[in-house]
Amino acid sequence: MPLSIITNTFAGNPLDRASERRGDRDWLRQKLDEPESLALALWNGRPLVEDGTKEPDGPDKPVRIAYLPTALAKELAAGEERVLFLGLWKETAVFAIDLEGEADPASGPLNGFGRFEDLRATALRLPATDAAMIATAKAVFEWRRKHGCCPNCGERTTAVDGGWKRVCDACRTEHFPRTDPVVIMLPTFGERCLLGRQAVWPKGMYSALAGFLEPGETIEEACAREIKEEAGLTATSVRYHSTQPWPYPSSLMIGLIAEVSDDAAAPDQTELEEVRWFSREDARALVKGEYPGAWAPPALAIAHQLIKAWAFEGE
Repeated sequence: MPLSIITNTFAGNPLDRASERRGDRDWLRQKLDEPESLALALWNGRPLVEDGTKEPDGPDKPVRIAYLPTALAKELAAGEERVLFLGLWKETAVFAIDLEGEADPASGPLNGFGRFEDLRATALRLPATDAAMIATAKAVFEWRRKHGCCPNCGERTTAVDGGWKRVCDACRTEHFPRTDPVVIMLPTFGERCLLGRQAVWPKGMYSALAGFLEPGETIEEACAREIKEEAGLTATSVRYHSTQPWPYPSSLMIGLIAEVSDDAAAPDQTELEEVRWFSREDARALVKGEYPGAWAPPALAIAHQLIKAWAFEGE
């Protein structure tokens, strides 16, 4: 049974992470050697995929993970540094490997296994569970690349625990993957919601407000601060909607809907160049792509889901 009726893109990883087995190096090696075990591959952050099966209500041109035999994955990874134990599907172990370089492996050693596609562009064409597994691997590999040296003393670190921990070879400090919490909120005043846009965004796109939590802040306090900073409004109440893992590079988006005290909004001209109020009718048209001259983020983004949830609230 799902923990929430709301499952955003990149959430809903179906695997048993089996975190209690990560420290058992012999068990991991045994699983990696089992012919039944599977591996997914990422090349410069792009997953290896193949054509999927079209479902009646599914996306056009669906794709799915193109799994590799672990013997080939081990050969390509060339050591434990680029291997991640993702977990168990029933009794089957699932791993991920991290490939880098300019040459596309799908035109070389992985010719015939699939193709590498951009995850953001592919996410909604993947089964939700596949997207969640890939997002997990992508986030951990992004962390791995940034923690090759110890933040404590500067010496090299080594991957252990199936890729879920790095240990400094010199000072023995342990480092773990980090997740950066981000509040993303939809300010509302009566029957209108406020959306903003950044200058770098495509013309016509409006989205929810967002920002990182700071040390010593609660989620509600961060929400109120960001609304005040970006739009000059005062939050009077905050309610939770849902969360979304966002592997760009390793954030957790915390979706909120916040009532504000008035409608005298003004963009800060630093984060946002414009803010704009939309009625529920407007917001419905926005998420459907039917509002003249404006549009919402794509459905894979939690911002889209926040706007949609408020727009159709009570229906």
